Amino acid sequence: MTRSKGVKRTLRPWVYLLPTAAVLIPLLAYPLYMLGLLSLFDYRQEQVSGGEPTTFLGLGNYTRLLSDGRFWEVLVQTVGFAAALVAGTLFVGAALAIVMDRAAPWARTALALAALAAWAAPAMTGSTVWMFLFDADLGLVNQVLGIDGYNWFYDRWVTFGVVGATVVWHSFPFVMVTLYAGMRAIPDEVLEAASLDGASPVRAFRLIVLPMLRPLVTIVVIQSIIWNFKIFTQIYIMTAGGGIAGQNTVLNVYAFQTAFGSSEYGLGAAIGVVMTLILLVVTLVYIRALYRSGEKL
Repeated sequence: MTRSKGVKRTLRPWVYLLPTAAVLIPLLAYPLYMLGLLSLFDYRQEQVSGGEPTTFLGLGNYTRLLSDGRFWEVLVQTVGFAAALVAGTLFVGAALAIVMDRAAPWARTALALAALAAWAAPAMTGSTVWMFLFDADLGLVNQVLGIDGYNWFYDRWVTFGVVGATVVWHSFPFVMVTLYAGMRAIPDEVLEAASLDGASPVRAFRLIVLPMLRPLVTIVVIQSIIWNFKIFTQIYIMTAGGGIAGQNTVLNVYAFQTAFGSSEYGLGAAIGVVMTLILLVVTLVYIRALYRSGEKL
């Protein structure tokens, strides 16, 4: 009888997951299968229109991709840009979480509403608004700074800065709300005891609050890595497809241009597979972090 109860307890979570799995697995498995299959062929516009037969290349697209210096340049640029976005999002989100935790109720409500508005704004809408703010002729930023006709989207690094600010504006609410919830879950008695022992607010945050928030910090960092590594909309909209001479191209934009701009669908699919594998590794780390945080909390 005890063994039967143990089996039921083990199977129960999987039974609860079955409805979700029944929907998500077909929706994800078939596109991934077709992506991997397409990456093994020389599939171009001629094959799409049925004019020429499809040529099987095996790993030819991957060999070509990994020997292409442009791919590695874009990959390194994507990793660096994503790392800067993760750091910026975590800094802004954590700082505002602290402000939210210590603010008056009315100020906390106003900050939460403003953050939720940024979170709810579609990426295309937010990107268009930020482009207007930094417009060389009519932009509010140039008018406030007294700069006449400065093009914020000409220099590579300035462009990355503006686009990065837009992405951080979209992303910080998730970090802020998550860390704020973690702070509110810390018992007041713990912080009061630290204060009675003579710990300053900064020292108490560093030695008590931050270690208790480490599982949540790990989760938001890995989640931010996944989001920012596959960024597309902000870069594509704000730089008109990758900037001047493709100087602001990231991996997702590079895959789109390869597949739909150059009509090399097989090579574009290979880029998608490589991105999927990279994100799969990050996702496995994310799941492991969730598991460990569940043990610690």
